[in-house]
Amino acid sequence: MTFSVNTNEGALKALQNLNKTNMKLQTVQTQINTGLKVASTKDNAATWAIAQILRADVSGLNAARGSIDRALSTLDVAVSAGEAVSDLLIEMKEKAVAAKDPGIDSASRTALNNDFVQLRDQIQAIVRTAEFNGINAVGGPSPAAITAITDSTGSSDNQITVAAQDMSLGGTIVTVASDATMTSAAEASSTLNLIEASLDNVNAALSRLGAGAKRLELQKAFTAKLSDALEVGIGNLVDADMAKASATLQAVQVKQQLGLQALSIANQAPGSIISLFQG
Repeated sequence: MTFSVNTNEGALKALQNLNKTNMKLQTVQTQINTGLKVASTKDNAATWAIAQILRADVSGLNAARGSIDRALSTLDVAVSAGEAVSDLLIEMKEKAVAAKDPGIDSASRTALNNDFVQLRDQIQAIVRTAEFNGINAVGGPSPAAITAITDSTGSSDNQITVAAQDMSLGGTIVTVASDATMTSAAEASSTLNLIEASLDNVNAALSRLGAGAKRLELQKAFTAKLSDALEVGIGNLVDADMAKASATLQAVQVKQQLGLQALSIANQAPGSIISLFQG
């Protein structure tokens, strides 16, 4: 062992060990503060990059869930409108059957026709206002299909589209004309046939809308599960084990205290050289 007042080897080694302990302490404190064992790319570049990619996928899936929710809400409005149209057609059928009776007088047929016209116009009013988020799937100037994205990239290959079901008067579903009347028994009979065909068409259209809504609900449930699975995967990659971090913190704090003590002892060593020069 060399006695030197210029270089204290023991103190240098003690300082090196203390610095390592302090770095470990800083790491553990960061884990406790953030709850993450990989909080930045400096902690583990590869793991951090993988986690960032997965976080981006989760964000994309959140957007997809929002798109599905909007599509479901639009479908809910469309289905409600379609059900209302079906109910109105049933009421219109009752009026048509009554007006078809050759035994009723002119005043009664006129009253039935007035009721029929109000019900007819109500159908048009309903389908024109059945809009959500700017989309009307059952009427209006330009009925539109309902589309939802289903993956994290918004790819057009992974979308669900529910076709529009135009229930406007005089269309292919509701075949009753917008100016239909029942001023005679013959006219009532003809209108009755159109009403019955329209009822069948509307019910079939509602079935298609309902099937689309069911598919969207299934996709929503799957997307939620997929998002949760990715969140768990990210947690497995970057989350800190807090129980382990707590135990490590206590151990490192003890090592820090011992390191400070060792450095203090090493710093006192050069003082022993003075005894060599005392008589």
